[in-house]
Amino acid sequence: MASLFLGLVGPWQIILIVALVLLLFGGRKIPELMRGLGGGIKEFKDAVKEDDKEDSPEKKS
Repeated sequence: MASLFLGLVGPWQIILIVALVLLLFGGRKIPELMRGLGGGIKEFKDAVKEDDKEDSPEKKS
């Protein structure tokens, strides 16, 4: 399913999406949005690692 979607997205669609994002948020807001997205991804990864550390003693027992 994902490969079907990726096959339908061409360079013109990507340019259109980028242009729409610029129009909606403006050039100044995009770096702030990307920092927030990066911070959210980092917190998610840290939470997954923490969960794995808590589960590992249970798996060994």
